[in-house]
Amino acid sequence: MFASHTDWSLHRKGPVDQARHNQKIREAIKENLGEIISEENIITSEGDRVVKVPIRSLEQYKFRFDPYEQKRVGEGKGDTKVGDVIGKLPPEQQGQGDKKAGDRPGVDYFEVEMTIDELAELIFEDLGLPNLRPKASQEVESEDIRFTDVRRKGAMGNLDKRRTVLENILRNARAGEAVFRGLKQDDLRFKAWERAVKRESSAVVIAMRDVSGSMGEFKKYITRSLFFWMVRFLRTRYRQVEIVFVVHHTEARITDEDTFFRLGESGGTKVSSAYQLALDTIKEKYDPALWNIYPFHFSDGDNWGESDNRKCLALLEQILAVSNLFGYGEIREDGYTSTLMSAFSGLNDPRFIVAVIREKKDVYPALQRWFNPGAGGEKP
Repeated sequence: MFASHTDWSLHRKGPVDQARHNQKIREAIKENLGEIISEENIITSEGDRVVKVPIRSLEQYKFRFDPYEQKRVGEGKGDTKVGDVIGKLPPEQQGQGDKKAGDRPGVDYFEVEMTIDELAELIFEDLGLPNLRPKASQEVESEDIRFTDVRRKGAMGNLDKRRTVLENILRNARAGEAVFRGLKQDDLRFKAWERAVKRESSAVVIAMRDVSGSMGEFKKYITRSLFFWMVRFLRTRYRQVEIVFVVHHTEARITDEDTFFRLGESGGTKVSSAYQLALDTIKEKYDPALWNIYPFHFSDGDNWGESDNRKCLALLEQILAVSNLFGYGEIREDGYTSTLMSAFSGLNDPRFIVAVIREKKDVYPALQRWFNPGAGGEKP
């Protein structure tokens, strides 16, 4: 007699393959976050909008046999060395450059649809406010609901059916028979619930954006991209974080969020005006004994005169003295070191984190340097 059994793992093959496929997609997206998050259609979208992310096609491994036993390629004789020419185009194709259509297969891509919130979850996975210290904390009502008690009266929507049945059986047991019957008002039990309350330390982020005439379309786009994800990250992870929006050219002013992102570029540049306004705002509204303070400034480093650079350095040292971290981001389209960055080169403070952006894909590493406690910043 043979014993037979069912291999239940076969019934799970579909869900297992689907889970593996989803994990591969997640890994592919994470590996390319630098390219994905700076796309303009994402930056200009709302949180509930669905965006399409191109992902390289994934196939299962399998052997493919050639039934015609044709001549193989790529085997070689083992005697080649660096610099050898291993093949040439046919005469009819030589000298045609890119004019002739290709005859080789391409790589298949398909588009994955994700909401902005789903993409943000991947981006913010490893991020957090660095050097966050206990300050004057405030009670914050959480969205989580906890059932903390059972009572004899309450709304029918909160009826605890299990406890109600148990009370009925206990009452009948005391009368001689432990069965469920004859439900009475005294048997009813109701859940009592309350919202969870937690305490969070207060923090303020001062976002400073250069809107001078040197901040052209590309620089403005990169700035918006960086601050878009920063603001979304802060509002997703922290409920007790205030954000102060500052724009500056030769003068600085505090604006609302919409103006901060939409304001065009014009005028000269005096970075010290923004740093002075940030320092004054901290002194007036955000006592360092009560607040965690995080200023962030984004510019192209094109500042007016060495005298203002020296003033910026002096103000920066004062701001650092009362801040948890100061993040400075600079766009370098041509690869040169700006005069402002040169002025900061002698500053040796671990709380001063520099992020240099040369192209779109550098936006994500900049966020990592500023908000990932394990990532370091570049030296000025």
